[in-house]
Amino acid sequence: MKARITVITLGVDDLQRSLVFYRDSLGLPTQGIIGTEFEYGAVIFFDLNAGVKLALWPRSSIARDTGLVVGKSNATELTLGHNVASKAEVDAVMEQARRAGAVIVKPAQEAFWGGYAGYFQDPDGHLWEVVWNPAFDIIE
Repeated sequence: MKARITVITLGVDDLQRSLVFYRDSLGLPTQGIIGTEFEYGAVIFFDLNAGVKLALWPRSSIARDTGLVVGKSNATELTLGHNVASKAEVDAVMEQARRAGAVIVKPAQEAFWGGYAGYFQDPDGHLWEVVWNPAFDIIE
């Protein structure tokens, strides 16, 4: 298997609420909710960098598609890393998320490994790390 991740799908409870958070408040580009003509098909795709997409799909639809039961979620199961080019950009993104209604789990601060980072949770509890890593070159 080649390491080729093209879509990251997050299970959500309310597509409309998630659309407002990610599109309207964080500014991620999307066509909005699509697939409503199919039972359990409504989904939102956001264009990220390098052709990667972020998909938001109702937890109930994921359960139906996989045959699994919707279980209790835990924010520590997965984090999404959003790397930026500076400490100031970390602070700006964290403030944008706070204004959008995100829960700030850990305010941005110096990291033990030499970077600068903070964590927030989206309306469904998904954990995002906003991070400046001096070892990473960020290509816009």
